[in-house]
Amino acid sequence: MSTAYIAAVEITVMNVALPTLSRALSAGTTELQGVVDAYNLFLGAFVLAAGSLSDRQGRKGFLLLGMGILGSASLVASWVDTSSALIAARAVMGLGAALMFPTTLSILANVFTGRRARARAIGLWGASTGLGVATGPIVGGWLLSRYWWGSIFAFLALLTLAIAVLVVLFVPTSRDPRTPPIDWRGLSLSSLGLGAFVLGIIEAPRWGWGSASTIGCVTIGALLVLVFLAVQRRTEHPMLDISLFSDMRYTAATGSIAISFFALNGFIFLITQYMQQVKDWSALSMGLRLLPMAGSIGIASIVGAWLAVRIGNKVVVTAGLILFAVGLVWASTNTQDTAYSFMSVNIIVLGLGFGLTSTPATEAIMGAVSKEKAGVGAAVNDATRLCGATLGVAVIGSMASSLYRNKMDGTLPNRVTDAASSDRSLGGALAAADKLHSTGDVEGARQLSEAATSAFLHSMQGGSLLAAAAVSAGALMTGFLLPARPRQLDSSPDLAAQVVNP
Repeated sequence: MSTAYIAAVEITVMNVALPTLSRALSAGTTELQGVVDAYNLFLGAFVLAAGSLSDRQGRKGFLLLGMGILGSASLVASWVDTSSALIAARAVMGLGAALMFPTTLSILANVFTGRRARARAIGLWGASTGLGVATGPIVGGWLLSRYWWGSIFAFLALLTLAIAVLVVLFVPTSRDPRTPPIDWRGLSLSSLGLGAFVLGIIEAPRWGWGSASTIGCVTIGALLVLVFLAVQRRTEHPMLDISLFSDMRYTAATGSIAISFFALNGFIFLITQYMQQVKDWSALSMGLRLLPMAGSIGIASIVGAWLAVRIGNKVVVTAGLILFAVGLVWASTNTQDTAYSFMSVNIIVLGLGFGLTSTPATEAIMGAVSKEKAGVGAAVNDATRLCGATLGVAVIGSMASSLYRNKMDGTLPNRVTDAASSDRSLGGALAAADKLHSTGDVEGARQLSEAATSAFLHSMQGGSLLAAAAVSAGALMTGFLLPARPRQLDSSPDLAAQVVNP
């Protein structure tokens, strides 16, 4: 559960630190994108392979290895002085994260074998994610306001070390007792396929969605994944049991997680800009204002896991997606003058919807795989989350950017348009407005600032509605396809009376 907290803190702290990194390392947009994307690329490429290896070689050992790599790379990142060195360190951090993440859920599945106990553990695992979402921006903002930019990475290194000590002391070891041979073909094909696919998604906004580079990268990645699936069918000891996808409990739950992370990360990409640039809240202030969302995610994760055992995954996950969609539609109505008291209720609804979706769906996934294959099952869950999140930022971010540009074009005098043309973003336009104001063009600065803010709000509305549409489609999918309960009886005593799903 603590590794889920590390993951959430790492992501949120990184988002808070980007403006500071830009100034400290003289990093442009391309370099900042590389800092973020290097981590996601290596995590996406190796997470499935790492899950399979941990099943075969021992989950606790892989967890500690991943924490060692992540902590060491974080410590190095805290002292580098160039953006290229930081990008390299972030790539190694992504590799460490890939080794860590699948082992967390797989250890839970092996320690808590009864469904009720496993659901409670997964609920707490989901709650720790909410805690990380809450504390990441607060800790990051506090460190950046008092220490050098590298302090956020030093903090991550110390946090990882402290949790590694707890793992050594209290986490039992486990592995697939059969210890099948390593599926090297599967490891290679899955890593290359997922890596190419994630790279294509990451770079699509910069390359262009219709460019040969994007289409080629995504196509090659998809083809390699298809070859991987075909090879798995013919392998005596495959790293991934393809028959799992014939179980709608597994497949529909995986789809709902991908959609929820698609919507959440795309929305967070927009709402953080809204809070910092439209509302003019500092990173620390923004983190404090996001506490209600983090708290509601934590509560809904625990309650959702409890409800899933009692009334079934279908009802809980579908209800969570519907609530999430309602929250996104509500968020699309935000304006420059929206009061925080109004927003706070909205983000609580969003957090409740996401928590009721993510944790019960994860419980369904982990309940569909045997405990011997829990590592690769958890890795599929992690890969799904990552691909959904990456797609969300890329697709919703690209759509919002297009809406912003279309709204801005042709609405301003030439001198004002020229001032904002170097950076077609809200942040760039506001910086250009400040320059115009400093030169004495007060009216031009006012026009540019108002037009850019209006265009961004228009783009945020469109992005939020796109996310809501995706989540609504996910609710329909789970309503029709996700079974209410496991098809087979759990052998544990606490489920002896469980009925078989019809």
